[in-house]
Amino acid sequence: MAEKLSRDQEITDNDKLMGLLSYVIWLLVPLIVLLTEAGKTRAFQRYHAIQALGVLVAAVILDVVISVGGCLATTVLGAVSGGLGSLLGVCLVPLYLVPWVVSIYYGIRAYQGQYVEIPYLTKFMTQQGWL
Repeated sequence: MAEKLSRDQEITDNDKLMGLLSYVIWLLVPLIVLLTEAGKTRAFQRYHAIQALGVLVAAVILDVVISVGGCLATTVLGAVSGGLGSLLGVCLVPLYLVPWVVSIYYGIRAYQGQYVEIPYLTKFMTQQGWL
């Protein structure tokens, strides 16, 4: 297992930018960070890249739950009253934006040079030894 990187490193502008981009451009930037030499030596970049991947996984799970729940609910409500099923479908659309808003928020905090803690996710990832 790789040794823990020190958080005492000076956080550079490049570290902050990569932290922001890790949250905003899911999957691509975190993988680039983790597969390059910078990800192995820069604790700030590695921390945010791993957390961004965790946010991506949580977002996919949330989207699946919303989709399945929405399909079931609109089917049931559509059978009872066609208008209610369509209305519920439209009301669920903003829920798909929640992961994007959360990612942008944490990306901005990373760009400010902060090690952010995402409720539940950071604790889980730390317990697993990923952070």
